[in-house]
Amino acid sequence: MSDAEQITKKFMYINRKAPYGTIYAWESLEVVLIAAAFDQDISLAFIDDGVYQLTKGQKTEAIGLKNFSATYRALGDYDIQKIYVEKESLETRGLTLDDLQHLVYEDEDDDYAEKDSIKLVSADELGKIMEEQNVVLSF
Repeated sequence: MSDAEQITKKFMYINRKAPYGTIYAWESLEVVLIAAAFDQDISLAFIDDGVYQLTKGQKTEAIGLKNFSATYRALGDYDIQKIYVEKESLETRGLTLDDLQHLVYEDEDDDYAEKDSIKLVSADELGKIMEEQNVVLSF
């Protein structure tokens, strides 16, 4: 099959777990970066305690784990532009978009202007986005 004949599949990675205490958040981030290196159409969703993965100012010294939260800022460099955060999950945890890291990508179609990667969506909207995916992986 030639490159022109290959069909791009849409992959969504759903992040449901808090960033520390399990390996899920770190493993998801590693898998996403690997897939992005192969030019896949990738989107990420953060729901439930997964919204904590994107919070600003994470400090991990007291639990003895390496803080990997800064790695999310590299997603734009891997052309990952679709990051969905479920509104209800943020609200339930007393968080707003202002509590999250500012994640951006450079839009080459708009003279490389920096644009926000994070899109706040309702649970219903996220469900519709999930239906459009070819592959959905939950971490």
